[in-house]
Amino acid sequence: KLAKLSNSNAESSATRDGLGMTFNVVDDLFHMPKAMRQLALVQFFAWFALFAMWIYTTAAVTSYHYGTTDVVSQAYNDGADWVGMMFASYNGFAAIAAIIIPFLAKAVGIKLTHTINMFIGGAGLISFMFIDNPNLLWIPMIGVGFAWASILSVPYAMLSGVLPPKKMGVYMGIFNFFIVIPQLLAASILGLLLKVFFDGQPIYALVLGGIFMMLSGIAVLFVDQDKQTQ
Repeated sequence: KLAKLSNSNAESSATRDGLGMTFNVVDDLFHMPKAMRQLALVQFFAWFALFAMWIYTTAAVTSYHYGTTDVVSQAYNDGADWVGMMFASYNGFAAIAAIIIPFLAKAVGIKLTHTINMFIGGAGLISFMFIDNPNLLWIPMIGVGFAWASILSVPYAMLSGVLPPKKMGVYMGIFNFFIVIPQLLAASILGLLLKVFFDGQPIYALVLGGIFMMLSGIAVLFVDQDKQTQ
């Protein structure tokens, strides 16, 4: 009986601890520092753009540049293979950008650095609609690579500079919610938006992605970087 009572008390204590931890996370979510809320919007726009690119680039390039939607055709497979090469290339450009970004931040400031990277990335996505030769589509990937490197580093650097140290881990975890939320939204509504407003043409998903990337670059300019102490 004593053993059962001890186990019951331990389970009750674990339940209370779990509920308390959940409550604390939810409370922190609704009481995020001002700069974190602003950076959440920056991340939302940026990751919505990225998911639009990841979901629709193959369909956009094969239909718009290779002129086919037949997934078993040679043209479609050539286009899909080229998209794979393009995606590999933007990761290479991102590695170069990661070296350049710190120097750019010292020269013009961290917020303007992110704005520049988001605008060249957004311009790259929008330019898919205006480049006829698919062999030239690696050029927009330069901008996408710079945007990708910036998205993975600059918002987190800005966030770490304004968060209270004792809440750093919790808030960094919560901040990642704003990667998942735009992913779910992009998967849920982009197809409907294309069908209703753009006759189902996937190239417009890349244009929308470019616009959202630029909105991210604008939003970062309004982030309040005053340090939180609580």
